[in-house]
Amino acid sequence: MQEIQKSTVSGWGPLFILILIIIGSVAILITAPETLKPIGAVTMVISFFLLGGLFFVNPNEGRVLQLFGKYIGTAKVAGLRWANPLYAKKKISLRVRNFETAHLKVNDINGSPIEIAAIVVWKVVDTAEASFHVDNYEEFVKIQSESAIRNLATQHPYDTHGEELVSLRGHTQTISDQLRAEIHDRLAQAGVEVVEARISHLAYAPEIAEVMLRRQQAGAIIAARQLIVEGAVGMVEMALDSLSKKNIIELDEERKAAMVSNLLVVLCGESNAQPVINTGTLYH
Repeated sequence: MQEIQKSTVSGWGPLFILILIIIGSVAILITAPETLKPIGAVTMVISFFLLGGLFFVNPNEGRVLQLFGKYIGTAKVAGLRWANPLYAKKKISLRVRNFETAHLKVNDINGSPIEIAAIVVWKVVDTAEASFHVDNYEEFVKIQSESAIRNLATQHPYDTHGEELVSLRGHTQTISDQLRAEIHDRLAQAGVEVVEARISHLAYAPEIAEVMLRRQQAGAIIAARQLIVEGAVGMVEMALDSLSKKNIIELDEERKAAMVSNLLVVLCGESNAQPVINTGTLYH
């Protein structure tokens, strides 16, 4: 079922006419002969019945019109409108809305328990689908959004720890795009468009948070050590090449190995190097 835009009459004209008819009916009931008073009473009843056709449409709002269960169309023109008094007029907001899901506890692709939540920005774009394809489209949005978040979390690791994989923590824009696309696909049948979806809360579950923090710290230390070693090796290589090119000193393989060892200890050590003065020869 697709939305049908229903054109309705401006309500100001009918309102003015019906007020005049009601005033005339009251005048007939008061001043007219007894034979004409039934006409005034009937006219007044019909006028009040027709007043039931008046309704307001606010900006960015739709009124779904039904006649005895049959979908007639949706009135979207803002202002005071008039339609058949027998129409049921259901109000549906077309404004952009947002909500934050609950903090969900799920397992990522590695089986690690994590807590995750997201903010979903959405709006109704098809009032007919929102009204008739699902029982309660607002509740449908919330449940399907949480289901999509759970599904997404199980497809990615919390963190990659250096691996070339899309992670929940390290690739926020990619994860947001995937989350929006998945939620949008789930809500399309309810006439809802997802404007944006972003993770608002992401953390390891409390029972493993301390362990994973130590793992992250260890990973950071290893990465820093690798960088330090790579830099130190480059500096040692540059020092040996410079000494060789400038003919400052000739070192055999044993002394080169000793120099490399000493330089690496100085460059890679955590504590400050203690200088040692050699008062002997190069070999003693």
